[in-house]
Amino acid sequence: MDVGAGPAVLMLHGSGPGTTGSGAWTATAQALGASWRFVAPDQAGFGRTPLPPGSRGGLRSWTEQAAGLMDALGAEQYAVVGHSMGGAVALALAAARPRQVTHVVAVSTMGAPGAPLSPDLDAIWAAPAGPAGARDMLSRLVLDQALVTEPAVAARAAAMEAGAAAFASLFPPPRARWSDDLTLSAETLAGIRAPVLLVHGANDRVTPLKTALPLLDHLADVRLHVLGRCGHVPALEHPHAFRRLLSGFLGPR
Repeated sequence: MDVGAGPAVLMLHGSGPGTTGSGAWTATAQALGASWRFVAPDQAGFGRTPLPPGSRGGLRSWTEQAAGLMDALGAEQYAVVGHSMGGAVALALAAARPRQVTHVVAVSTMGAPGAPLSPDLDAIWAAPAGPAGARDMLSRLVLDQALVTEPAVAARAAAMEAGAAAFASLFPPPRARWSDDLTLSAETLAGIRAPVLLVHGANDRVTPLKTALPLLDHLADVRLHVLGRCGHVPALEHPHAFRRLLSGFLGPR
């Protein structure tokens, strides 16, 4: 997805099966696209982006993909917004490209030192393709179960089935190693100079708030906004508040 006009904002999705850039970020981009150019790729192994031969993805691979995409688009400077796994990639990209990345918004993020694999994330990575797996996964992602509608389940089930072969190679058991791969070192985090906004749901079971708090000790320029009565997907559960936070942090246009 590439929509809108203005300063570039790279939008990175999370790691649930069936997740895509457009699926994660279309509503946000459509609401704010008059002010920024939103670029939301499918990261390797998701949606329409295949894994490179011999690759299983991973933090380094996804970070290099993101940097290469923005180089190819000719974006000299850009903000990065990442959800969950995408938050870890956003932070890694800010560390790797300090002259290019101007702001980071890490939403329900992974990446903090010492963060364990939660039981809910383990279950999401293991979710079987199909309606039952989709329903279980969506129920773990959100606090308000009214959001787990039949159309949402059907759409996610179809996306899971379409991407099942590629996803199977990304997070095979034992899965704690893949969570560890998405952890950034204290040294890497300390080297990030872009301002960082952490947005987290108070009721997040997938990446619990307490697992992200160590980022406050390691990032040089950081602030945290916690949304009450919110699970793992603030952009879905509190869309208006999330968009206000995002536009306010990225700056007036």
